[in-house]
Amino acid sequence: MKILGFMTGTSLDAVDMAVLETDGVEISAFGPAGERKLREATRDLLLKTTDIARAWPRGEPEPVILEEARRAVADEHFQAAESFLDEHGLSWSDFDLLGVHGQTVLHERPTAERVGRTVQLLDADRLARLCGRPVAFDFRTADVAAGGEGAPLAPIYHAARARASGLAAPVAALNVGGVANITLIGADGDLLAFDTGPGNGMIDLMLQARGLGRFDEDGRLALAGRVDEAVLAALFDSPYFDAPAPKSLDRYDFSLTPVDHLSAEDAAATLVAFTAEAVFKAFAQTGEAPSALIVCGGGRHNPAIMQTLAARAPVPVKSAEAYGWRGDSIEAEAFAYLAARTAMGLPISFPGTTGVPAPMTGGRIVGLISA
Repeated sequence: MKILGFMTGTSLDAVDMAVLETDGVEISAFGPAGERKLREATRDLLLKTTDIARAWPRGEPEPVILEEARRAVADEHFQAAESFLDEHGLSWSDFDLLGVHGQTVLHERPTAERVGRTVQLLDADRLARLCGRPVAFDFRTADVAAGGEGAPLAPIYHAARARASGLAAPVAALNVGGVANITLIGADGDLLAFDTGPGNGMIDLMLQARGLGRFDEDGRLALAGRVDEAVLAALFDSPYFDAPAPKSLDRYDFSLTPVDHLSAEDAAATLVAFTAEAVFKAFAQTGEAPSALIVCGGGRHNPAIMQTLAARAPVPVKSAEAYGWRGDSIEAEAFAYLAARTAMGLPISFPGTTGVPAPMTGGRIVGLISA
């Protein structure tokens, strides 16, 4: 199948798009990839929706704003894709299926006291009508309902991508987005994956709260600052880091209070160290040392993060491009791949990736897939 995959992260930066040809097992071809920045009106709506969703009491009716946001997300994806298709000389009829993650506005991991809760917003019916193609979506709900974490979901794609690159296992892939997550592909092909800790999210939120922009461009603030070791230790004072894998996070799960008294430079440097040290701690849970750590996602563009990872990680650290991967498009590719697996009835989550009891299928499809 030829599939157009989409991803929008919790950074609320852009709609990422990538074309993949796959049967849900092997990758036969990579098509073009790209992004379109979110419109300010959509971003503002999603920020407001996220705040309301996070305050939504369990058992209460869904906040009305979620439906408005679902429509806005569908429209944003359609308009982004229209530009993308025009740029690359493609048309909607070229695709058998779309794979769309939707916008996460709430993710609560399961605990001993509660089941998990995860919300990815998308009016899939609306998008399918607009583009005239079937849409695979809602990839996390079934996993959470079965007792899984609902995240991360990209590991099975990381394994396929590594095979396509001829990489010998064991090897690890690290995605640094709002949250950082790692996939270890074992020598026997088994997958272990989990969220290691914060990615760019805490740095972004700190800067936004101080009116210093949306993100630390080129890591300038972090590179100019010094790590406060006492604050770094306080940030690790969370039961999350002692919990066994697999496990997942929301970008809002850690408080910025410990860095409130630091300068922006020192706060950024300390938060970068927090991200990197959390990855280092993750290796203690993997049980198998990978030959390399392949870094994907927006965080690899931050020199401070990459330098600190290289200094602290116990294995060689290289960006995705060093292996021929498209580091900004891995998650969009992943949801194209997951869409194919959904269409083929193949599992997308596993005991070692989300903690679900057994490998299980997931996702839903609206619209008809051509025979």
